[in-house]
Amino acid sequence: MTVTIVGSQLGDEGKGGIVDLYGDDADVVARYQGGDNAGHTVVHEGEKYKLSLVPSGAIRGKVGVLGNGCVVNPRTLFAEIDTLQDRGLDPDVRVAERAHVILPYHRILDGIEEEVKSESGDEVGTTGRGIGPTYEDKAGRRGIRVGDLLDPDVLRERLEYVVPQKRAVVEDVYGIAVEDLENPEALDVDALFEEYREFGRRFEEAGMPVNAGQFLTDAMAEGEQVMIEGAQGTIIDIDHGNYPYVTSSNPTAGGAATGTGLSPGVVGSGEVIGIVKGYLTRVGSGPLPTELGGVVGDTPGYEAQGEGENEELAHQIREEGGEYGTVTGRPRRVGWLDMPMLRHATRVSGFTGLAINHLDVLAGLDEVKVGHTYTLDGEELATMPARTEQWAECEANLRSFDGWEAVDWAAAAEEGYEALPENARTYVEYIEDELDTPAYAIGVGPGRGETIVRKQPF
Repeated sequence: MTVTIVGSQLGDEGKGGIVDLYGDDADVVARYQGGDNAGHTVVHEGEKYKLSLVPSGAIRGKVGVLGNGCVVNPRTLFAEIDTLQDRGLDPDVRVAERAHVILPYHRILDGIEEEVKSESGDEVGTTGRGIGPTYEDKAGRRGIRVGDLLDPDVLRERLEYVVPQKRAVVEDVYGIAVEDLENPEALDVDALFEEYREFGRRFEEAGMPVNAGQFLTDAMAEGEQVMIEGAQGTIIDIDHGNYPYVTSSNPTAGGAATGTGLSPGVVGSGEVIGIVKGYLTRVGSGPLPTELGGVVGDTPGYEAQGEGENEELAHQIREEGGEYGTVTGRPRRVGWLDMPMLRHATRVSGFTGLAINHLDVLAGLDEVKVGHTYTLDGEELATMPARTEQWAECEANLRSFDGWEAVDWAAAAEEGYEALPENARTYVEYIEDELDTPAYAIGVGPGRGETIVRKQPF
């Protein structure tokens, strides 16, 4: 069977920890979208591992697959593999031949485009890793795939077709001389061919390229359990998120089928677990109706640290939760839990269970609030409007809960759900009732032993 892990909010919900938690029962962990803009932090035996491309299951010796829906930066992938090997691990990572490759010119264009957008306040908050431009080339049928790196003639043909186009964009559209770039070789066909042909050789030598859909289907036919791991979150899904403040792929459960080659029936017949952070964070611009305090350069209209009556509370939650981007290190904007957002995410992906994380971060607050509904133009809304401009105009209708005290969270995780403070259980049960979905796991700390497991999905 399959278990699919989906972020229900804006990313940073703790998906990697849940993959790690349930990973013992999985034989294969497959990522279905995104690239090295996806930060996963896994704590294992007191060691912290920060991954941006290698599937989280690799920490526990599982076979990791980067599906055809991913975009792969070979530099990042091999650097992560080398680092894990230096720390005594032996990750087994396979890469879909259909997955598209991030090349240096994608990162250059990502940076240029975001800088141009920032001049008008329209920046998306991209990580600058070249993700969007790579997906653009994929949709424009000018991309280079992992399989192309294995054939030198095909690789050179692809590069000779696309690189002149990228040079023209840099020089003629943005008015930047290629020789003035920090890395002019990013637009040199010969230099790119030599480097990426070598990556192709390394892929081949390690036996990493696979036909992902067939590989996963064969594994399941042999009785193996497959966990499907999403990156980012529902509200930055390119089709179902707050466009244009979105990523360039589909983090929702539908992306698990297209991004792995498994059929929708296979994905739908398994478990789909929505990961929920007990409050809300986001990196980058865009609406956030329950926002407590802003971040300079990200929160619209926010120009100086300390603005807003709830800034102190936002700072407290940010520091207690370590709310800084795994990949970028950027401070995350902080808000109360947003139920219209979660209702939308539940409907889009069909969650069969939830994992609610970071309840410990809220401990010690006298009062915990939730955005229960929105008001827009005098009308109460239970879910997000489709148009981002309308979402920005929504006023959150808050519901208050009594806070809960800090306890020995590791002991509570070991004892089980009833060991949680009563007010924390009330909060969990409110989320379950509103989404009509049970909480399979409740995270009360960063370590694997600090999660209350109520159901094993496999």
